[in-house]
Amino acid sequence: METNLSPEQAKVRRYEILATFEDMVDYAIEHQIAIILIAGDMFDTKQNQQKQIKNRVLDIIRHASEIDFLYLQGNHDKDNFFRELQDKPENLKLFSDKWSAYDYGNISIYGVEFNRHHTEEIYGELILNEHKFNIVTLHGQVANYKKDMQTEEINLSALQNKYIDYLALGHIHEYQFERLDYRGSYCYPGCLEGRGFDECGEKGFVVLTIDGDSYNHEFISLARRTFHQVRVDLTDMVEATAIMTKIEGEIQEIPADDMVKVILVGEILEETEIDLNYMAQKLKSKFFFLKITDQTKVAIDYSRYEHDVSLKGEFVRKVQALELSKEEKSKIIMMGINAIVGKEVGR
Repeated sequence: METNLSPEQAKVRRYEILATFEDMVDYAIEHQIAIILIAGDMFDTKQNQQKQIKNRVLDIIRHASEIDFLYLQGNHDKDNFFRELQDKPENLKLFSDKWSAYDYGNISIYGVEFNRHHTEEIYGELILNEHKFNIVTLHGQVANYKKDMQTEEINLSALQNKYIDYLALGHIHEYQFERLDYRGSYCYPGCLEGRGFDECGEKGFVVLTIDGDSYNHEFISLARRTFHQVRVDLTDMVEATAIMTKIEGEIQEIPADDMVKVILVGEILEETEIDLNYMAQKLKSKFFFLKITDQTKVAIDYSRYEHDVSLKGEFVRKVQALELSKEEKSKIIMMGINAIVGKEVGR
């Protein structure tokens, strides 16, 4: 989180995330929920020094003694914190690297923790009772996500037609709910709170209410703050006051407690001046955290420089003399002029 936030803000966010976990457990108690299923990455190994936070999580689990917490380790759980506990809460149940199940009447909850020795054979070892309501939990990413070499890829086709009613997945930090096959669905609930601008949007957890062989699926958000990325198009804009007015209009509906990244885009004129420090100072008091970045490009009339006695003019003449297509020359000139005026150069 300190990639964007100050150390003080990151500390606040760590404790807010813990508080939101506690809020989720309080929600479960209030609504008489019997099981909390966690599909991995409860703790980031980069934060394994946070012993106080881990002990607080254990206290929360012990306090909710009427709820079973079923935990399956993820790729960030390398310190085996739960597994190595000397005094593990009775209501904390763990999965392992072999298929195991916990039964609750007509409901069976299966899980396995992937490791480097697993192959496609692991799917063939999953045998389910077609007359039960079967939940399977795994930690990894389905094939349509960008490949992460440190994370197991989940083969959805190998899990189809195996009597799975609900496939509970961890690892991807945004909500997704899709059909698995004729009988079941799979779901990433995401994370309880966003931790950076790669985790924008609403965050929360999923509640399953199971009745026989059917269920109701509901996404619940108790997040204290949300990350937002807002793109503001400044094409053809020049006047600083008008630019600020447009930016303020684009972010006016965002709650003051949230984190905001404003991205300036579009083709601006050469005479347009963008003072990021001024903009950030003017806007930052409106939110818990705000940053602003400039991804605009300068719209250039190249003919203006063909006879100009300047660095720009010399550059344009050099490019125009090259044996390239008109489109290639235009692209090179655009990149070069943007570099000369201090803009980021795209590829």
